[in-house]
Amino acid sequence: MIDFTLSDSDKDILEQVRREALVTRKYARHYDDREEELPPMALPEASEFPNLLERVLERPAGDTGLATLQMLLGIERSWGDTVPLRFQRTALGNAALMAAGTPEQKARWGKTMLAMAITEPGCGSDSKAIKTTARLQGDHWVLDGEKIFVTTGIRAEGVVVWATTDAHAGRAGIKSFVVMKGTPGFEITRKEKKLGIRASDTAAISLSQCKIPRDHLLGGDESIPKQGSGGFRGVMKTFNMTRPGVAAGGIGKARASLDFATEALAQEGVTIDWECGRNARSATCARLIQMEADTEAATLATLRAAWLADVKQENNLEASISKSKGGEVSRSVPQGCIEILGALGTSRQYLLEKWLRDGRITDIYEGTGQIQRLIIARTIFGYSSAELS
Repeated sequence: MIDFTLSDSDKDILEQVRREALVTRKYARHYDDREEELPPMALPEASEFPNLLERVLERPAGDTGLATLQMLLGIERSWGDTVPLRFQRTALGNAALMAAGTPEQKARWGKTMLAMAITEPGCGSDSKAIKTTARLQGDHWVLDGEKIFVTTGIRAEGVVVWATTDAHAGRAGIKSFVVMKGTPGFEITRKEKKLGIRASDTAAISLSQCKIPRDHLLGGDESIPKQGSGGFRGVMKTFNMTRPGVAAGGIGKARASLDFATEALAQEGVTIDWECGRNARSATCARLIQMEADTEAATLATLRAAWLADVKQENNLEASISKSKGGEVSRSVPQGCIEILGALGTSRQYLLEKWLRDGRITDIYEGTGQIQRLIIARTIFGYSSAELS
């Protein structure tokens, strides 16, 4: 039975994250205005708080599942800002490593910050259209291509690059390779300037005759199956946890926006009367209630996807549901709060307009909302990608 009841130790951890989130808000506008600056690995106030990772790993047996707790932590952190109190030593590429890497590869790169490079100038959501190539040459792979919108591409020590070993094999020919910075032929061509999440660096990279050792193929399987998608399917499992994590970030922004709008309205004497009937409520109160309900639905969908991972059950469908719903509220709730508050909501004196900009990416990266709805429909109705695209 699903149970999201938190232990006292988990409640204490979440309270610490909320306090940390209030600290990070102090730096939000600084790094939003100075996108060229990377936030430090730890903000000055970090020494005032216990190391959160250690606290999480030392929790008593029987506490909330780790994946579920990570979603709750993500919501609380995002409620503060995209500037973290401490930068983690892992990135999206590490999730791919844990999902598809061999035991030897996990031991080798497990403590190395790895970004992940999928998107290309002519390839976004359609992963089978990847043009970056990898060809075997003796004991090395040679990679050629261009990648854009690589999250943490500047700060990361290496990148997990998606490339095709056989363009005629479709998804089955797509493999993932670990490319460390400093490898000849690997170049960061630019740091992107973005609408939001400016404290999170995003890079474009170029691979030109980039030669890496043969054992840098993630998972080590060089074969191309005649049916199915082989190693590609294994790497895609990465998204079964990262998509709920992205949803959690969007939910945090929605919650922050609702809190701000509710408090601002309360100062003007506008509060929700929960006892009166629907027809007796103002349009403003009715909209606040609807946005709160949508945010709660997104939260529960995200926690369910994480809970399934905690109990070792398949969560591909639930991961897409959470990403779709989290992406929706990351757009609709901050936008709705701005519409309710009018000019106050657009003022740079407050963070509401920034939460709208920061949250907008939630519905785009790691699979757009449209892609998630396709996955949901295919899974529920049993359609293949060829039958429903």
